[in-house]
Amino acid sequence: MSRSRVYQWCTWFGEGRTSLDDEPNSGRPKTSTYENTTCLDELIKCDRKMKIREIALKLKIPKSTVYEILHDTLGYQKVSARWVPKMLTQDRKLQRVKISCLLLRCQQVNGDKDTTHIGEGLGGDFRAETNLFDNMITDDEFGSI
Repeated sequence: MSRSRVYQWCTWFGEGRTSLDDEPNSGRPKTSTYENTTCLDELIKCDRKMKIREIALKLKIPKSTVYEILHDTLGYQKVSARWVPKMLTQDRKLQRVKISCLLLRCQQVNGDKDTTHIGEGLGGDFRAETNLFDNMITDDEFGSI
């Protein structure tokens, strides 16, 4: 422990401090609260095309806090100018694994050859087998995008 820290503690306890715990800091109040999170979630559910700037003005909180709540707390992601939950159903996860495995197998069969004919050499109709091109943007449990 440094000498200056010891002197600082002596001064604090000489002035009447009785605890080693940190005192509450003054400063800007926390804006990432439960109320702001629920209000923001309701706003997004009503209008998925809202911009971060518009939300920040409505809730009177900083844009950085809106972004943090959207991405980190609520798990939303911007897709095609809409905020959508970044949650996949179990079926969608399994479909992604299946397609990834088929594409990996295709790469192993074809090597570095031309990949414009994805699935050649795998046997069967790759397109029908995977429905790869039917749902390029997946839907979530709230409905299709």
